[in-house]
Amino acid sequence: MWTSKIFVTVDAVVFRQAETGHELLLIKRLKDPDKGKWALPGGFVDENEDLPDAAKRELLEETGVVMAQIEQLGAFGKPGRDPRHHTVSVVYAGFVPGDTKATGADDAEEAKWFSVKDLPLLAFDHSDIVNLAIEKYKL
Repeated sequence: MWTSKIFVTVDAVVFRQAETGHELLLIKRLKDPDKGKWALPGGFVDENEDLPDAAKRELLEETGVVMAQIEQLGAFGKPGRDPRHHTVSVVYAGFVPGDTKATGADDAEEAKWFSVKDLPLLAFDHSDIVNLAIEKYKL
């Protein structure tokens, strides 16, 4: 019997329009790897869970933000992107109202909105993912 050693995760790229331009929602990681670094909200897909549902669940658990509409941005699976094991992340993106609040919870120490023009150093390959989203939505 063949057993895969590849794990499936989801990440959420969430934007809002602020007075000063578009902002991106990030979480500060509470656990290793990359503890204390900023990252996209996301995590592992549960057994028997549909991918968009997993992305919405992780977003809600880590930030308190509810998203009704999300679209698949792409899949990212470069070996070494996660030091724990080979992971493939299916990334979803969308927009929320400008007054949307976020609070860090679950395995997120903090949740914060950042201007897309002034982003911090991001964990994993999340800078590549965010740059793709910014390009796609022309932000």
